Amino acid sequence: MGFALRLTGHDRQWAEDVVQETLIKAWRNADKLDRRPAMLRAWLFTVARRIVIDGWRSRSVRPQELEEIESDAVFVSDESDKTVAAMILYEALQGLSPEHREAVQQTYLADRTVNEVAATLGVPPGTVKSRIHHAVRALRKAMRERG
Repeated sequence: MGFALRLTGHDRQWAEDVVQETLIKAWRNADKLDRRPAMLRAWLFTVARRIVIDGWRSRSVRPQELEEIESDAVFVSDESDKTVAAMILYEALQGLSPEHREAVQQTYLADRTVNEVAATLGVPPGTVKSRIHHAVRALRKAMRERG
């Protein structure tokens, strides 16, 4: 424990974690370890040193943890942007031809495949793909114009 304390800059909690992890590794490798006291001691110190080095490396890569700043203001989620975007999209959808709007609603909003939509509408899959393509282009243009 004293060795681990010195390695961790006298951070007792971290040193205890290092000792515990070292003993776990010793337990898992007990059948492979040299039982002579000097060899066992050297192995334990090496493992502890490597654990501390890995800890220092991982701490240097992670962003520094900061305490949460208390604020008098409480953040309230504002859904207005989503609402406005939905309204703009609805208006843009109304500007599409009925065939294009139906293709978009069936594929994107109802989450159906092109083949399912084609069977429902009684048109070839290629026609559905074409309608979706043109509808999406028109929607993009309309969305750009509306901001």
